[in-house]
Formats: sequence, structure tokens, C-alpha cells
Amino acid sequence: MTPAARRGINIVMSGVAALAAALVVLPLLVIFGFLLWQGASAVNVDFFLHLPKPVGEAGGGMANAIVGTLILVVLAAALGLPLGIFGGLYLAESRDRRLPWLARFVADVLNGVPSIVIGIFAYTVIVLPMKRFSALAGGFALAVIMLPIVVRTSEEMVRLVPSSMREAALALGIPEWKVLLRVVLPTARAGIITGVMVAIARVAGETAPLLFTAFGNRFWHQGLDQPIAALPLQIFAYAIAPYDDWHRQAWAGALTLIGLVFVVSLAARVVTSGRFTGVR
Repeated sequence: MTPAARRGINIVMSGVAALAAALVVLPLLVIFGFLLWQGASAVNVDFFLHLPKPVGEAGGGMANAIVGTLILVVLAAALGLPLGIFGGLYLAESRDRRLPWLARFVADVLNGVPSIVIGIFAYTVIVLPMKRFSALAGGFALAVIMLPIVVRTSEEMVRLVPSSMREAALALGIPEWKVLLRVVLPTARAGIITGVMVAIARVAGETAPLLFTAFGNRFWHQGLDQPIAALPLQIFAYAIAPYDDWHRQAWAGALTLIGLVFVVSLAARVVTSGRFTGVR
């Protein structure tokens, strides 16, 4: 093959790769642009600071739903992240042949369970015994959804840590548990944080589990044992309502939700960028 032919094939394949990358990014840009077009007109100071207006009355905002979503995500992270990260660490480092295989299988099955089923499960084990809908039940349901994503991502990132780093630390006489906590986890930190952000992005927009657990609230949050508002619930309620102003606010809520996910993901990238020389 002549040099000119090789250069021509290289240009064609580079163009195909660039086109594929553009097609991957295009859906996100289209969705974000459509949300801007539909919801930007309803985004104002009142939207972020005020409670919803009474039914049928124009105006108001989703301040309670924004705060509620943040509370639910923090609860889910507090419940699911420690268990998921340390579970992934165990799966990656365990020398047992049977239990890790079973745990991986369960995590993969759980990752495929419809979110509404997880909502019914949380309703049964949290809402019914408490005899009330609550933020705790909503956070529990979101944590269950988050758990398998964090477990499998953490396991894969820990497996990418070079064995030489473990061996060097053990050769210095450091106990194995300290090697895992002080060497392996920090080395895999960037990849684990990326997986955590994916899990948060997944649960932040869930609606079905919250219908069975958090239930929704048109007022400010009153306590973790009380019903709580959330952006997905508010968007759902406004989207099916017969009021045009509520439809605009539903688009604004969707824009705010995707904006929150974008900001959190960007912040995680900035925090881990340039401070980590291990697994990426």
C-alpha cells in the first residue's frame, strides 16, 4: 500500500471516529437545547426562592422541591456510598471464590431491577412499619438503586490499581487493611468518584420510587420522618396538570435538574483533575 493510500485511509477512519463521537454527544446537546427552549422562560428568582402557588394560580416556584431533591440525594449517598465503595473493594481484593461471585451476580441483577419495584420494596420495609411516607424512605429507595452501580464501578477501578503498589506498601510492613485504605482506595479515587457521579445522576431523576416513599409535599421540608418534595415528583405533577403555567414550570424544573447533575459532575471532574496520577 502506498503512503498516499495509507494517509487517505487514516483521514477517513479519523473522520468516522470523530463522527461517532459527535453522534454520542449529540443527544445530550439536543435534550439540553430543547429544555432551554421550553423552560428558560420560567426560570427566574421566584422559581428558586418561592413555594408553589395554590392549584390553578399562576406563579410560584419549586424551592421546596430543589431543597428536597438535595436532601434525598445526600441521604441516598450517606446510605449507599460507604457500603458500595467498601463492597467493591472487598470484591476486588477477596481471595474467596464463591461469595464474591454471588455478590457480583446479585449486584448485576439488582442493577436491572425496575425502579418502581425498588419503590414498592422500600414502601414495604420502611413506609408500612413507620405508617407514613418520609424522606428516609425515599433516601433508602434511592440508595438501593445507587448501590450496585457504585459496587461494580469501585470493583473495576480497584482492579486497575497496579499490584506493584500493593506489594511495595506490604514490603514496608504496612498492614493489609492500611494498604487498602491508604494506598489502593486513594489510587482508584478518580475512577470511583466518576462512578459515584454516575450513580447520583441516575437516582437524582428517579420518580417512581419516590411516589411510593417520599410522596411529595407542597411546603417546606418538616423532618426526615415526614413526606418531602422532590424535583422529579414536582415535574411529574406539573406536567400532567391542565395549566399552561405549570407546564412551563415543569420544563424549568427539568432544566434545573439536568443543570444540577451537570454541575455536580463538572465539580467532581475539576476536583480530581490534576491531583491524581494513578488510575483514570
